[in-house]
Amino acid sequence: MHLRTGWFLLRRLLSVLPGLLGVTLVIFLLTRVLPADPAVLVAGDQASKADLARARAELGLDRGLPEQYLHYMVRLLHGDLGMSLSTGHPVAQDLAQRLPATLELTLAALALAVAAAVPMGVLAAVRRNTVWDHVSRVVSIAGVSLPVFWTGLLLILVFYYALGWFPPPMGRISSLVGGPERITGFYTLDSLLARDGERLLLSLHALALPALALALVAMAPLARITRAAMVEALAADCVRAARAAGLPRRTVLWAVAFRNGLIPVLTTAGMVFSFLLGGNVLVEKVFAWPGVGSYAAEALVVNDFAPVQGFVLAMAILYAVLNLAIDLLYGVIDPRAQTVHG
Repeated sequence: MHLRTGWFLLRRLLSVLPGLLGVTLVIFLLTRVLPADPAVLVAGDQASKADLARARAELGLDRGLPEQYLHYMVRLLHGDLGMSLSTGHPVAQDLAQRLPATLELTLAALALAVAAAVPMGVLAAVRRNTVWDHVSRVVSIAGVSLPVFWTGLLLILVFYYALGWFPPPMGRISSLVGGPERITGFYTLDSLLARDGERLLLSLHALALPALALALVAMAPLARITRAAMVEALAADCVRAARAAGLPRRTVLWAVAFRNGLIPVLTTAGMVFSFLLGGNVLVEKVFAWPGVGSYAAEALVVNDFAPVQGFVLAMAILYAVLNLAIDLLYGVIDPRAQTVHG
C-alpha cells in the first residue's frame, strides 16, 4: 500500500513539471510582448536613448527572446526569481514576505464559505422546494452575479462607515500596534503562539471583512454542488439500505449520504481555493491587504515584470500542490479513486 502511494505521488509530481514549464514560457512571452519598456523604470522618464539602451543591456533585454528565456530558466533553477525594480528587493524575498498574508486571507475565506455553504447545500437537498432550497438558490445566483470588489466596497460602507463595527480597510492590523513576532507569517496563528490576545482580536477584526467578501463569492459554487451531490447521494442504494437497516437519520445523512457525495464537493472546494488564490487581487486592493496579489498588480502598473512572473509561478506551484493534496484525499475518502487516478 505504501509502495503504491509512493508511486502515485511520484507520477503526479512528474506530471506537474510540463505544466509548470508551460507556465514559465507563457508568462515570459506575455511580459515580453506587452507594449511597455521596463528600462524606463530603471533609467527614468526623461532618460535619453543612450541611457535607455544602457538600461536594456543591464536588464538583458537587448538579447534575443530564446537567450532571454534560457537565462530566465537558469536563474529559476538556482531559486532566483529576479529583482523587483520597484521595491529594490529580490522577488523571492518579497513573495515570502507577502505570501502568508494572501494565504491567511484565502484560507479564512474558504473556511467561512465551507462552513456556510456545505450545511446550506445539505439542507437544500434534504428539504427540496422549501424556503431553505430557495435561499440556497438565491445565494448561489448572488454569489456569481455580484463583483467581488463591489461586495467588498459594500461591506466597508455598511460595517465600517455606517455602523463602525470594524476597523478601516488599511491592512492586516493597526499600524499603531504592529503585527506579532513573525513565526509563520499568519498574524492570527502567530498571535496564538505568542499568547497575545490583543493582537489576535485585532487581526481577526481586520481579517473579517475581506474574508467575508471573498467567502460570499466562494459560497455560490460550493452550495450548488453540495446540493446536487447530496440529491444524487440520497437516492443511492447504499442510503436506502442504511435506512432499511434502521440506522439513525443523522447517521444516514452524514456518515453514509454525505460521505458518498463528498468527492464532487471536495473537487469544487479545491477549484474555489485556486480561484481565490489568484483572484483575490481586487479584494487586496480594496482592503489595502499586503498580499502577493496587490504586489503583482502594483508591479504590473509600473512595468516591473519580474514580480509578475514570480507571482504567476508561485500561484501555479500552489495550484499543483493543491491538486496533489486533493488526489490524496480522494484516496482517503474512497480508496478506489487512487487506483483510478494512479
